[in-house]
Amino acid sequence: MGKAMKDLTDIPAIMTDLGTRARAAAAVLAFAPPEAKAAALEAAAEAVWTRRAEILEANAKDLEFGRDKGLSEAMMDRLLLTEDRLRGVAEGLRAIAAQPDPVGEVLAEWDRPNGLHIRRVRTPLGVVGVIYESRPNVTADAGALCLKSGNAVILRGGSESHHSSTALHACLVDGLRAAGLPEDAIQLVPTRDRAAVSELLSMTDYVDVIVPRGGKGLVGLVQREARVPVFAHLEGIVHVYIDKEADPVTALKVVKNAKTRRTGICGAAECLLIHAEVVDTIGQGVIRALLESGVEVRADAALQAIPGTVPATSEDWGREYLDSIIAARVVADEDEAIAHIRRYGSQHTDCILSQDEAAIDRFVERVDSAIVMINSSTQFADGGEFGMGAEIGIATGKMHARGPVGAEQLTSFKYVVRSDGATRA
Repeated sequence: MGKAMKDLTDIPAIMTDLGTRARAAAAVLAFAPPEAKAAALEAAAEAVWTRRAEILEANAKDLEFGRDKGLSEAMMDRLLLTEDRLRGVAEGLRAIAAQPDPVGEVLAEWDRPNGLHIRRVRTPLGVVGVIYESRPNVTADAGALCLKSGNAVILRGGSESHHSSTALHACLVDGLRAAGLPEDAIQLVPTRDRAAVSELLSMTDYVDVIVPRGGKGLVGLVQREARVPVFAHLEGIVHVYIDKEADPVTALKVVKNAKTRRTGICGAAECLLIHAEVVDTIGQGVIRALLESGVEVRADAALQAIPGTVPATSEDWGREYLDSIIAARVVADEDEAIAHIRRYGSQHTDCILSQDEAAIDRFVERVDSAIVMINSSTQFADGGEFGMGAEIGIATGKMHARGPVGAEQLTSFKYVVRSDGATRA
């Protein structure tokens, strides 16, 4: 640990030190053998499980901090680590370790009449800065994905997850050490001071891309202040549209799961759109099931006749609740549903429930979201469920990465051009 790191009040010095060491580590990781990276992740997974009591003890401190801070039930759920969740963290690390190494993959190659053989080869981005809130498991996911893709990473977790993130970070460092890789490859900002976030956003000499993972306030701050390129992860304002040709059983189980499985994740359904022709059949059944599950349904005028609903206001459209609340309204047809999503959505994840292939095709063509679901719970909007092992976030922008950001999405490419002494006329 550098001398500047001892003074946790000197934020510029701390961050410059982290950046300098990350840049040096990135130079080594760019050509680190795939076997070494996989071994580091396997060792980190073992460390998580071996040190689980220590991690849970650290998490208990964060939960106490969260309660004192008045965090919502959904946010407390995001913060919570259990032995079962730590088993999932370890399994996620092993899954990433087992994936093909993306660095060096030949994306395309071709020959030219001028004698050139050209290859487009996958390369690391360099240094990634990850800023996140509440969820300590992001420490493991982000650290592992950056390592797998040959990137050094600077992690800045939320103040409420400080102890848990520190404990998980120590396991990642154990893995790096065991595999003989630079320990500076995965660094955690050691202070809760918010000034560290602003400093990280301006470190153009050291950081190649910023990945924010959190609520509207965090993402808005990053987009306003960042001088480093950003993979935007906006709110999960997730819509589920029940088409007139929806299967009743499918609609019931998918909507219930999409809203209630875990209300605090970005893939949780926040708005239900119901085709006018099925309001009195499928619509009634789905809304009653949500109410019976303890969900507060904020309904438009057409749905307020259903006992137990509460009137929606204009503030309920385009809102991410992250709680046991859902907005619901009737739409005249599919085009009105699509128009509503275009106006109020965040281009994160949206779903259609229908057995009509023409309606499905129309929805897929016209809904411009990073993830479009068909007859599937939106809770599957997750890199792990997509087979990526884990994700660093879900990018809702359109530049470079979109949707779940896994190891492949954390790479760029270079052109490797070869010939037998070709010269240009």
